[in-house]
Amino acid sequence: MTKTQMLADIAESTQLTKKQVGSVLDALEGIIGRHIMKGSVGACTISGLLKIKTVKKPAQRAKKNVPNPFRPGELMDVKAKPRSTRVKVLPLKRLKDMV
Repeated sequence: MTKTQMLADIAESTQLTKKQVGSVLDALEGIIGRHIMKGSVGACTISGLLKIKTVKKPAQRAKKNVPNPFRPGELMDVKAKPRSTRVKVLPLKRLKDMV
């Protein structure tokens, strides 16, 4: 489903205009962004449907002579990776029950 189709479907079922539905979704995007941005709470819950949170991955050191998973018997070097922050989306009960 495209964004336009989704806006039209929501507008039809809620008796709002597409423009109003678009502004609601933009506001929701802003709220989520404020909650997961650096230095904030790090999590946002859309009641019963989704929980969006940030997960901090620690830095990884470089490794030498690691077995190559794609070519058995060969060794390879793995580069170091810096610390990073990822966004994780978890389904909540109502969303799980829909399936």
